[in-house]
Amino acid sequence: MTLVRDGEPRYRAIAADLAAKIHAGDYPAGSALPAQRELSGAYGVTLMTLRQALRQLSDEGLIVQQAGRGTFVSPPHLAYRLGSLRSLADDLREQGHAVRTVVVSAGLAASPRFGAGSLRLERVREFAGRPSVHQTSWVPAPHAERLLGVDFAAVALYAALADIGVAVARAAETIRPALLEASSKVHLHEPAGTPVFVSERTTFALDGAAVVDDRAVILGDAMEIRAERAATGLSMTWSGTQT
Repeated sequence: MTLVRDGEPRYRAIAADLAAKIHAGDYPAGSALPAQRELSGAYGVTLMTLRQALRQLSDEGLIVQQAGRGTFVSPPHLAYRLGSLRSLADDLREQGHAVRTVVVSAGLAASPRFGAGSLRLERVREFAGRPSVHQTSWVPAPHAERLLGVDFAAVALYAALADIGVAVARAAETIRPALLEASSKVHLHEPAGTPVFVSERTTFALDGAAVVDDRAVILGDAMEIRAERAATGLSMTWSGTQT
């Protein structure tokens, strides 16, 4: 097969061809690539050249090489923007990801922060068919009762707040690494002790009042944090290897 353009290293052309096949679904997430000798023969290159191509794909996060087992397509990753005030699902959809929200429960309860009469909203975010985020959000009275009839499987919490006249202005968020606990493992279908990120966010309205208290448990192998540094400041995002 002819892949190389004038002046282009052969390994880059091979990496680009394999990446295109991964994105097209010819090699689905979690599947094994053909053996290195088979690939080098198909592309008509040495093993050294093929390994350069695989190293590039590994650096881009598209594949994972496992000693003694082979080369596998990486699972898709979520991308969560730290600087955004929109909902998690809206952020992910804007980046082209298919996200499904499953509502575990929604009802009035006593919030540790807001007290009685608060809305407790528990959801699971599925990405590429995999439960990846277990999220519990609290909204205080008097907004809580006005949100009881909302279908949160289809409507984002921030959008629902906007519909009742509550505009969000800012949020304070803390993110820390942790291990999956029993309260979340049943929803994420992973064993206790699995590495996770825990995001705790409080969102404030224009008048400075807290309107959402949110805790999200995110599977550690579904996300990564990337930073872009410039002379004028720092931009940080949750990001992943799927493009």
